[in-house]
Amino acid sequence: MKTILRITGSLKQILMTAVICSGALLFNLTRVNAQQPFKNIVLVHGAFADGSGWRAVYDILSKKGFHVSIVQNPLSSLKDDVVATNSILNKQDGPAILVGHSWGEAVITEAGVHPKVAGLVYVAGFAPDKGETAGQWVEAAPAAPEAGFTAPDEFGLVYFEPSKFHSGFAADLSQAKSDFMAASQVPIQGHSFEEAIENVAWKIKPSYGIVATQDKALHPDTERKMYQRAGAKIIEIKGSHVIFISQPQAVANVIIEAAQHSLHK
Repeated sequence: MKTILRITGSLKQILMTAVICSGALLFNLTRVNAQQPFKNIVLVHGAFADGSGWRAVYDILSKKGFHVSIVQNPLSSLKDDVVATNSILNKQDGPAILVGHSWGEAVITEAGVHPKVAGLVYVAGFAPDKGETAGQWVEAAPAAPEAGFTAPDEFGLVYFEPSKFHSGFAADLSQAKSDFMAASQVPIQGHSFEEAIENVAWKIKPSYGIVATQDKALHPDTERKMYQRAGAKIIEIKGSHVIFISQPQAVANVIIEAAQHSLHK
């Protein structure tokens, strides 16, 4: 009988040890999983550009193991650009960090309420509130003389003034690269800037805001003001409006940080 009791006691100790070890293993696995960065990144371009401008950022993030998707906005309206962004978000296999540049920030503010969006990264652009338009924020500070837009043409399309493209849009890129971007720029329907935001993702999702300190297309103070209001973590990077092209590593670092730390509020 004593032998049986000793064996039974030993079994209890073994079982308890197994339970404790299993619990510790589960806790560690949960902690590891919680620390894993969101692997999906969705990049949204702005006006006068297309998705190819994200190439350097794409390469950096892809080499880090992220799954990167790039939205090609039609730039025909806010609604159409949001539809294009939602189409890409629907294809993600899990949570994603949604990144927008310039006009693309108005798009991610609206599209960022998508359930797969875990966090937002704003790059040198707009973070409007409900009922606001991108156009009113363009006019919030005096326009820099180095920058300018054309009047809408007979089709309603607006271009960045070609003669000011380098000075006002891409001053920290080479003249040759800027000239090509000006020649290949994608115009935007002018009425897009007058379309009001209906859904405001930054109110329900954590956000980061990158201020381009040498921006001439949109005043850096305007960027700061919107990011501060949004409660975004603000990072200032020296560069022009196309900071994601001129400083891709610095911009990628912010996106990586967002992927590692963003959690739903």
